[in-house]
Amino acid sequence: MAKVLVTGGAGFIGSHMVDALIKAGHKVSVVDNLSTGQKTNINKKATFHNISISDKKLEEIIKEEKPEIVSHLAAQISVKASMQNPMIDAQTNVVGSLNLLNLCHKYGVKRFIFSSTGGALYGEPEYLPCDEDHPILPLSGYGVAKRSLEMYLLGYGPVWGLPFVILRYANVYGPRQDPFGEAGVVAIFARHMLKGETVTINGTGKQSRDFVYVSDVVRANLMALEKGTGGLYNIGTAKGTSVNDIFSYLKQATGYKLTAKHGPAIPGEVGNIYLKSDKAKKELGWIPSVPLSEGLQNTVEYIRKTG
Repeated sequence: MAKVLVTGGAGFIGSHMVDALIKAGHKVSVVDNLSTGQKTNINKKATFHNISISDKKLEEIIKEEKPEIVSHLAAQISVKASMQNPMIDAQTNVVGSLNLLNLCHKYGVKRFIFSSTGGALYGEPEYLPCDEDHPILPLSGYGVAKRSLEMYLLGYGPVWGLPFVILRYANVYGPRQDPFGEAGVVAIFARHMLKGETVTINGTGKQSRDFVYVSDVVRANLMALEKGTGGLYNIGTAKGTSVNDIFSYLKQATGYKLTAKHGPAIPGEVGNIYLKSDKAKKELGWIPSVPLSEGLQNTVEYIRKTG
């Protein structure tokens, strides 16, 4: 058993991570300011602190909880928002993350697991699927900010003696994904379809993404508790699925009768991206296990029940 602090633990991925850690017998504390997360997502066996990672009072929490491991999932997650206001994006994803990282060093955290991005980091790919050696050319403030903390970890981690693991996620989807936000096309589409509302596809819809189910991402995080020290890993399926195809799959799953309309493409979004995860398989023992059809159906059923 370890004492684990999860930032963003009221959010989509973070709350699933908290559940899995508690199920595995760990003592878990959660830091989340509920800007996008939901208090109802938080496992009742976890200790909850309603605070931003940018807050100076975060030090009191780290000092009090004395975590051995920090799983850092708190983030501003919208590519669109990062382009419209990069200062706000950087305040959370860079400055806030550095505040957390510095406190981890100060209070002797033994392991830092960082949830980075593969979908927004590589830019328009030179080849597909992208491996970890692909050139880093982000097209959005979100991708730049995530890369910035990767670089801080790669630079400071060895100097500080802070073991870390960096996980670069593809497009994560599943139950608890916010259907009201700007990110998370699966949840957004499914909610509109179940309500009988018009679905808007940004751009042509031919852009492809690597959709990886949330439970598979959580398994990667659990493996990173003990494996992969100092490593950087893509967490994806190595398969691209177009947004138009996602619309078609969800239309069938929900019984939706309308056609989609198309809006303008979002600045900073890449055309096609999917990730090679052979390194994670070799060094973490991780492979994705949930088929897209099953994951989409699970997500639809969750939104159908919760509204």
